[in-house]
Amino acid sequence: MMFARNRKTVVVGIVLVALIMFLAWRLFRPMNIFVVSEAFERPVSTVGLPPSLQSLSAKSCAGCHREFYDEWATSIHSQAWTDPYFQVDWVFDGELQICKNCHIPLDRQQEHKVTGFNDQEKWQPILEPNPAFDAQLQHEGVTCVACHLKNDKIVGTFGSGSAAHPVEKIANSNEICFKCHVVGGNRWDTFFRFPPCGTVAEISSTPGATKDTPPVAANGAAGREAAGPGDMSPDCIQCHMPLVERPLVAGGQVRAVRKHLWRGGHDPETVKQGLEAVLREAPAPSPGKRSFTLTLTNTGAAHYFPTGTPDRHLTVSIRLVDQSGAVLREDDYVMKRSIMWRPFIVDLWDNRLPRWQPRVFRFDVAPRREPTAVAVEARVRYHLLDEDRRRRIGYENKEPIAYDVFRASIALNREKTN
Repeated sequence: MMFARNRKTVVVGIVLVALIMFLAWRLFRPMNIFVVSEAFERPVSTVGLPPSLQSLSAKSCAGCHREFYDEWATSIHSQAWTDPYFQVDWVFDGELQICKNCHIPLDRQQEHKVTGFNDQEKWQPILEPNPAFDAQLQHEGVTCVACHLKNDKIVGTFGSGSAAHPVEKIANSNEICFKCHVVGGNRWDTFFRFPPCGTVAEISSTPGATKDTPPVAANGAAGREAAGPGDMSPDCIQCHMPLVERPLVAGGQVRAVRKHLWRGGHDPETVKQGLEAVLREAPAPSPGKRSFTLTLTNTGAAHYFPTGTPDRHLTVSIRLVDQSGAVLREDDYVMKRSIMWRPFIVDLWDNRLPRWQPRVFRFDVAPRREPTAVAVEARVRYHLLDEDRRRRIGYENKEPIAYDVFRASIALNREKTN
């Protein structure tokens, strides 16, 4: 009996020690936050560049496609490598090679070429100096060829046999977006409901939404024609590359083409278009009280609002103010995705806005108890970066990392929203 008890104690002790060692290893091991797929493990090869394409630089494309170039030059795509936040964040996280495959996706943009991998998960590439490295091209980030070169051919929405450079028609323009905006995480130790940087997975994961739920479906015949056959869901270009009537090249045929803007979280006007916010007075809950509601609805984004890295979030404040603007009482809310990163990657909670599902915040006022109050104010702010992370990585931003997307007030002596 004593021997059996001691044996059981030893077995339990061994299991506990093994479990502690395993968790300790998970706490300190390199954190692989997604699965590196075959299509994502290396940069875009330019070895078989079409002879008609003399340069990989976006500046060379501007000779014929000036309007497209001018739009691209204002986009975050053009700053994918030079963006100061990305650079600080990338260095803080250990300068992972895999990040380059989206931020500088062409092989000639990278100082080293990937010749193999030291690990099965492909997070430890074998690197050699790249004799074809182009420092100027690197600074163009997601340049034109990054999207329009596929299998050694120039691809686009409209096929062309142009002598300048033949273009092969792509069936689904959104496929170009998927390479970087769909990042895998389906593995036993990555418990993501959807991945950290990719946004497309959120579209199909939205509770209660279907592929036909607006704004996923293309907008009318013109939208379907420009997007390509079968290009209905998910539809990235519908919002991020608006339609415009103009020629592809100077003097060419005028047709429905896509603007190359890719506006998102960095553009307040785009963000405002995705959010419907209404502050109104609701029926009184009881005699002597007044009730106000702020309703937020994601009406413009097929994915969650906000989306992108988990640092992006919304803050909501509803407050009671006096004549001088002093705050008498305030309710605050945060809408974000919260993740536990170690020892396992687990989504703790996510209270962001799915599309077409209103979120209502209630604020009650008792005028007799708060006689100096003159108005109820509501404010919604979009945050590109969590302040705690900004301090942790040492990012000294020169531009604001948060901005207002909605402000309104209702005076207590009337029922009209300002």
